[in-house]
Amino acid sequence: MNPFTMFPRTLRLTALLPLAACALAACTVGPDYRGAPDIAPDATKSGAFVRTPAQGVVATHAPTAWWQALNDPQLNALIDAAFAHNPDLKMAQARLRQSRSQLRGQRANALPKVSGSAAALRMRSPDTSFFGSSGDDGSSGSSGSTGRGPVDFYTVGFDASWELDLFGGTRRAIEAASDEADAVHADLSDAQVSLAAEVASVYIDLRDQQERLALAERTADYQQQMLTLTEQRRARGTAAEVDVERLTTQVGTTRATLVPLQVQITDSLDQLAVLTGRAPGALDAELGARAPLPALPSSVPIGDPAAMLQERPDIRAAERRLASSNAQIGEHIADYFPKVTLLGDIGFSASEPSHLLRKQNFSWVGVPYLQWNLFDFGRTAANVDAAEAARDEAQARYEKAVLGALKDANSSLSRYGNQREHVARLQQVQASAERSAALVRQRYTAGVSTLIDLLDAQRTQFAAQQDVVAAQGELLRDFVALQKSLGLGWAS
Repeated sequence: MNPFTMFPRTLRLTALLPLAACALAACTVGPDYRGAPDIAPDATKSGAFVRTPAQGVVATHAPTAWWQALNDPQLNALIDAAFAHNPDLKMAQARLRQSRSQLRGQRANALPKVSGSAAALRMRSPDTSFFGSSGDDGSSGSSGSTGRGPVDFYTVGFDASWELDLFGGTRRAIEAASDEADAVHADLSDAQVSLAAEVASVYIDLRDQQERLALAERTADYQQQMLTLTEQRRARGTAAEVDVERLTTQVGTTRATLVPLQVQITDSLDQLAVLTGRAPGALDAELGARAPLPALPSSVPIGDPAAMLQERPDIRAAERRLASSNAQIGEHIADYFPKVTLLGDIGFSASEPSHLLRKQNFSWVGVPYLQWNLFDFGRTAANVDAAEAARDEAQARYEKAVLGALKDANSSLSRYGNQREHVARLQQVQASAERSAALVRQRYTAGVSTLIDLLDAQRTQFAAQQDVVAAQGELLRDFVALQKSLGLGWAS
């Protein structure tokens, strides 16, 4: 029974008019994407970050390859190697290829499907003479045939089907897949941002550890010289045993700091090797020798909040997934409407191969096939509700990404500015400690100051030097964190 016969004719016509209009216009159901919501407009449209330090930064366009500003060729080479060989980056690239393949598959769904077939059949019918009946005169009703001989049958043809995208369900699926592919591309860029920052941070750790190890070794050597001189003075009776013990303790304490630093250096070398796709120990010869910390530029370009939101790949990925989830709503709404598929078949059939392509053996079939799931007991509605909820979740994730990016950038700027001031003050303390140690050394040589005074001055100088090196390393790490918070470091 035709389900439309159950409704009045006027109602049927009224229901069919929108369907006919959509069919003629090839409409696309579901909400059109209007762009991401405007999150924190006062902050994002401001010309400067809230926590911008007074010195050390400038509000000009920030370069993507920020590590080149450090003028360290070895760091540049390490980041290039990581981009080429890092396993995590290779996984992200593979996910991008997968998403693009899925997009090509969705686009292919909008096109006809055509398949070819060919068959050769040889058969023999069964012998039916056994089932013949006798006539009235007692003779057999059979013509005497004992069955047909082998029969040959050959056929070739093409089958085609094409689902007409009258209501845009396929177009929405393509739109969603395209947006998701863009999001995965942004994920790859985000992986590059994180990788560049991690390589730079570990490299700075390595140079910081090597610098502190060299400083500790120089201090231990100087203290050992002092110990040797004091032992000689004791042998001549001009120094006490307690002075020798004090110096021996100080030398041992300083040398005890060498072992943990050597372990940290080994760990950093192995981390850099793995990040660049090599086995642990592969960089020992190249990076094992001590080198100074990279030099920071006098000022760091940071752009503005609007530029930061455009640069950060994680925000672009969240926005593209919001667009994809919005398209999926229309994809499910299309299930409310009928689907029309055009089916067709053309071919040739014959009992002899030589007769196969003759005109009289040609056949064709064309079928428009209508399918409409009128009663699904709420399945389509449930899918639409779920898609709308997924869209709302994606919008909340986008909002979280924007607010988190603003927090990261402002916090990084604050840390960087404060650490610059901290380094400057520690350098002043170091200069004072070095002057004090030099004066006490002169007084000790002249016999005016005691050995205890000299040892205290040396400890203060050593601690001040260590503090400056550690603070400079921390400032460089804050610089790296700032570049990462601005979303810099990805390659298109």
